[in-house]
Amino acid sequence: MAALARKLLICAAADGLFLHPTSTLESNGKSTCISYGDTAIGSAERNDDNGLHAKSIEAHGVVGLLKLATTSHLIAITGREQVAQIKGRAIYAVRDVTLVPLSSQTDAERAIAQAQKALKPSGAAAEEGEESDVGEDAEHEHEHVKQGVSEPAAITAALEPPKEGVLSKGVSIVKGVVADQGKYGRFAERWFSKGAHSQQGAKDGDKSAQEQEKEADSALPAQDEDVKTGAESEDQPPPLQPQDKDGEDSKLETSTQSPKKESSLESLTPRILRSAKMYFSASGFFFSYDHNLSRALVQEDASTSATPLWNRFDPLFFWNRHLMGQFIDAGQDGLVLPLMEGFVGQRAFTVARTEGTDHDEVAEALQKPEQVVAAQKQTQDASPATKGNQEDLLLTLISRRSVKRAGLRYLRRGIDDDGNVANSVETEQILSSQPWDTSAKTFSLMQIRGSIPLFFSQTPYSFKPMPVMFGSESTNQAASRKHFTAVQQRYGSVQVASLIDKHATEKPIGEAYEKQVKLLNGEGGIDGHPIAFEWFDFHAACKGMKFENVSILLNTLQTQLQTFGWSVQQNEDILHSQSGVLRTNCMDCLDRTNVVQSAIGGWALQQQLAELGLSINLQSDPKTQWFNTLWADNGDSISKQYAGTAALKGDFTRTRKRNWTGALSDFSLTLNRYYNNIFGDYFLQLNIDYLLGNVGLDAFGEFEADMRGQDYALDMRRVRQNAIETCVKIVLEDPKEEFVGGWILACPREANTLRSLPFEECVLLLTDAGVYFCRFEWDAEKIGSFERVDLRDLREVWRGVYVTDTLAAAHVDEGRNVGFAMRYATKGQAVVRRNTRSVGNQRVAEDEGAGKGELEKQAVDGKGEKGEKREMRLLAFKALPPKSSASKSREDGGDGAEGAMSEAETVMHICDELRRRMVAAVRKAEAADHTPEEKVPQVEERDVVSVAEARKGTGYIETLGYSLKKLVW
Repeated sequence: MAALARKLLICAAADGLFLHPTSTLESNGKSTCISYGDTAIGSAERNDDNGLHAKSIEAHGVVGLLKLATTSHLIAITGREQVAQIKGRAIYAVRDVTLVPLSSQTDAERAIAQAQKALKPSGAAAEEGEESDVGEDAEHEHEHVKQGVSEPAAITAALEPPKEGVLSKGVSIVKGVVADQGKYGRFAERWFSKGAHSQQGAKDGDKSAQEQEKEADSALPAQDEDVKTGAESEDQPPPLQPQDKDGEDSKLETSTQSPKKESSLESLTPRILRSAKMYFSASGFFFSYDHNLSRALVQEDASTSATPLWNRFDPLFFWNRHLMGQFIDAGQDGLVLPLMEGFVGQRAFTVARTEGTDHDEVAEALQKPEQVVAAQKQTQDASPATKGNQEDLLLTLISRRSVKRAGLRYLRRGIDDDGNVANSVETEQILSSQPWDTSAKTFSLMQIRGSIPLFFSQTPYSFKPMPVMFGSESTNQAASRKHFTAVQQRYGSVQVASLIDKHATEKPIGEAYEKQVKLLNGEGGIDGHPIAFEWFDFHAACKGMKFENVSILLNTLQTQLQTFGWSVQQNEDILHSQSGVLRTNCMDCLDRTNVVQSAIGGWALQQQLAELGLSINLQSDPKTQWFNTLWADNGDSISKQYAGTAALKGDFTRTRKRNWTGALSDFSLTLNRYYNNIFGDYFLQLNIDYLLGNVGLDAFGEFEADMRGQDYALDMRRVRQNAIETCVKIVLEDPKEEFVGGWILACPREANTLRSLPFEECVLLLTDAGVYFCRFEWDAEKIGSFERVDLRDLREVWRGVYVTDTLAAAHVDEGRNVGFAMRYATKGQAVVRRNTRSVGNQRVAEDEGAGKGELEKQAVDGKGEKGEKREMRLLAFKALPPKSSASKSREDGGDGAEGAMSEAETVMHICDELRRRMVAAVRKAEAADHTPEEKVPQVEERDVVSVAEARKGTGYIETLGYSLKKLVW
């Protein structure tokens, strides 16, 4: 097996992009070739045509392949910094990446040439800890200047590198993206236009305010280009036709549908590339060529040479696994370098034993990475005589962010159906000797953090948003059980420390969390082990900036923490394994959580030193400040990855003191977070989902339509399927009625209208006797109200284009925006019933009759006795996208197979089934087997709401609001 490549030369040849490992032992004399266009990966022999030449860049590893609609890019690590060393193995942080297009040799050469200009040696000392089999030249630090690595204009601007030191200075990734986009993409139509940022950006600075004002006016929506593409004519389109299963064009689809999809993604490509470059360059990614960063110290693999590193790397922390998929499939193990997001930091310190005093003296402490790495080498070479009466120790802090439910604050909260929680981070604190002497004891303490394991969300448009919980109690309990089961299997017993407020906006979710844990414990806990729960109101206890009161919580948890202990290793033997873990959370799992975790880490460090016969005072000794800064750096890194700014309360973490300067700094950071939440997080979240392989390219088209993201980790199809089943059990009261099918559709917010925004998701049930229209309360998973319409009362049914919005191209796509409407007379059994109490899924499953007696019957306005005048009413439904829809029918066995239909096929299927049941109902009522079908209304082919009608109904304020959104985002 070839060794993992530590240095690569990347060059563009006629046959493809070649990756040359500089060490013959790493490459076995072979290179890797990536073909242009199809990006096929294979091995190739070195020769003069593809060998080393001037048109190449040096890389320290590969992140993976970023594949978009029409282009693909190789992401290579071109800037790194050694931040730690574990057992003589170097740990690096990614500082810069270069994206090389794989469209053609010309584009690749252009990108390489631009990267060469950016990677100019600054004359810094060579990196320490680098091993080479062929005596590699000294590697220099690089100063980062503006570079672009893709197509000539737009993509070049998109790949401008971050400024050096972006992590340490606390610059937000999102703010950087938005700031640059705001400067160059001032107007809505230019925001998503290819080449806008590079070509127009330089001109904006020279324009007068009047010229810019004129351009702003012209950008506002008199005639939106996106809207124009939606309808070629205001005449009615041809009748609705189903889409052919084999992919043939249907009349429902407009001739420009495919080009629109492609152009939409192409226009976003520069921004996607910019986000990818900044994300990998400034988000705290770490790697090692020979140390498995994903495993705890006592979990290191026994076989480290036979199995490739990527195959031993924990998938939970393997952030570029999706991007590396093609290299793994091609067997290029020597190029598969796993990246971990989180934090890695080290501090070297020396403790001199002193007699006659309460505490020993910290003689020396080193904080800069290069000093810490050098100290490990010096102490390894030092003789026992030179050490004297002192201990040279090393404290290593590693935080590993989970790839599950990964993302940004407010856009990823709570839990998903599989039990994964947002902002899940495992933090390991390791105390060892500086030379990593195996004969000396090494200690490892594990802590975890993660969002509250309940289904909830919070709006990003508020400084103190109220948590909105959703899902039934049984749904939340099932997900919570999965979560705690996984935690227990990985770490052992669980002690929960919840730091949220016991009042105001946080109180309800805190009570719900406590209730869920009690329910789990009441059912025997997890495999017979109860979950320990401690609710510590951090803000109340530390009111008045008295953060030292965290010691109250520590005293409460101390007995449990001592029971858990920590792992101890000596002479390659594990003397003790940590038997449980402290799971800490606040609302964001950032600021309060970091203060508490650092306090636990400090307590454990003092206990471990005592086991070595040493004693230091972390609270009052100024020479122990290095411990506080190490944990503060850890908190800042995790906070930047989740919230876009450094952690709040960082002054206390660093100094163990809280003052008004720190409070003002926190206010500034809060404003910065608010800015990120509103203007940049949605698009960055979408990029994170795509880089991890959670979504496909279609998600970018959906983003451009409404400039909002979705929580793709939540299985909404399962929720929708459950909604149909709930409605069937509650609503269908007559056992003689035969259930035909159920569907999730969109409907106007107000009854008896065609276009009242916003549209809501509803449940439509069809039986052999009637139609049931159910409004569902999705947050509580209960029926809000339902209306029954007898099939014999239907007077008119029509299907066709159903456009409810004209602001984006996707909104006016006549092939996808389709629906149907029906008009009926209010007689017979036409009634509305409203639910006055919550009906949970679990309760419904136990008793199908539950809740029926609680539905208050209300007569529909206009309903009269026989002979009275009857009012005509209207119901309208719009098909949801296939991946969002759900269905249930007698024929498919309830597996929701119909959900795979296109929007047009769904509408055709429902309307055809409805017509058949209408005919059967009339014949049954007349006791005739051959009632002429002419007596039953036909399904007409005409628009429900055409593009022209929708455009007339779109107000100027609504259009202006969308344009401003597009301008900013």
